[in-house]
Amino acid sequence: MTEQFGEAWNKMKEKLHTWVDTFVLNIPNLIIALLVFAIAVLLSRYVSNLGMRLMNKSKLQASMKNLISKVISIVVVLFGLFLVLGILDLGKALNTILAGAGVVGLAVGLALQGALANTYSGIVLAYIKQLKFGDWIETNGFEGEVVDLDLRSVTLKQPDNNLVYIPNKLVVENPIKNFSTTAQSRVILNCGVGYSSDLNFVRDLVIKTITKNFDAVEAKSDVIFLYQEFGDSSINFEVRFWINSTSALEVAKAKTDAMILIKSAFDENDINIPFPIRTLDVPQSIKIISEKENQ
Repeated sequence: MTEQFGEAWNKMKEKLHTWVDTFVLNIPNLIIALLVFAIAVLLSRYVSNLGMRLMNKSKLQASMKNLISKVISIVVVLFGLFLVLGILDLGKALNTILAGAGVVGLAVGLALQGALANTYSGIVLAYIKQLKFGDWIETNGFEGEVVDLDLRSVTLKQPDNNLVYIPNKLVVENPIKNFSTTAQSRVILNCGVGYSSDLNFVRDLVIKTITKNFDAVEAKSDVIFLYQEFGDSSINFEVRFWINSTSALEVAKAKTDAMILIKSAFDENDINIPFPIRTLDVPQSIKIISEKENQ
């Protein structure tokens, strides 16, 4: 038992001596490898910053610029890592790493399908000219200003100042309504007047009120006035006009101003905006008895 222990100890000492000798012999290669890797890291930062400065002159989205910059940096670092493995004579390890990378990449790809889909969709959105920072859009039931666009989600700031983060995949797969693609937005307002009203006078009054108070409306012909239906308690109409804004919030403000102005004009001209009423038709054969008659 003692002899076996001694033999094992001697083999271990020989192995340690071999490792120490190998390490000492490879110290120059190790120093060179560390220097090469440090240079690769510094070079990756320099190339990344240089690429970012060049891309700032282009019209790419900020998220796309960051993505390209990071990819360039990673490529330079990986190239330096391959050089380090070659200097240290670790070719077999390199082959093993490359072989395992394919299997690991497949497993990671299957596990991160959703994240990869959002990443790819983010790249697609970065190239779409119809969607950029500052645009007011509506998509997936949410409306707001585009304040950020990265590889995971599109960030919208809603009129109430809350932020909504919508996954890129949903934005790509669903319709997008962009209010900022034109210089003007249309305001649509619905209202109703009583059946006793002079319809021609109501139409002229509404058109005159809108034309007088909104700068984008240069002539009465710019205002569209349409009677829509004979409602239960009113004759309903719709008025449409333009404002010089692409913000949905400004559209809502203009609609509010128009409602106040039209209501004031109606009040000055004794035009009634009726609310729903119910008329009871009591047959003459039914006699209504008051409390006095009961007494």
